[in-house]
Amino acid sequence: MSDLPALIARRLLVSGRVQGVGFRASTIEAATRLGIVGWVCNRQDGRVEVHAQALAALVDEFERWLQQGPRWARVTGVSTQDLEVDLGLRGFEIRW
Repeated sequence: MSDLPALIARRLLVSGRVQGVGFRASTIEAATRLGIVGWVCNRQDGRVEVHAQALAALVDEFERWLQQGPRWARVTGVSTQDLEVDLGLRGFEIRW
C-alpha cells in the first residue's frame, strides 16, 4: 500500500449566471494556479461543465472557487460526480 496521496477526478456542473461572464477563462486561471488538469465547457442548458483532476485537497479547493466563480458570475449551485482518473490528461483547456 502506497503512502502517496491519490489523484481524483470530479465532474462539476455549475449553475446560475455562468455563461457570458468570463467563467471559462477564469476557470482556466484558477485551475492552472492550483495545478488542476482537465477542461471546462459551456453546456446548451446554460450551465458550465468542468472536469477537474488532481490531488483531492486541490480539487476540493477548486470546487470551493467554482462555488463563487469570477466577479461577474452568480453561481446558484454546483453538482458533483466522481469520475475515473484519466492519466492521459495534460493541462487545462476550454472544450467546445
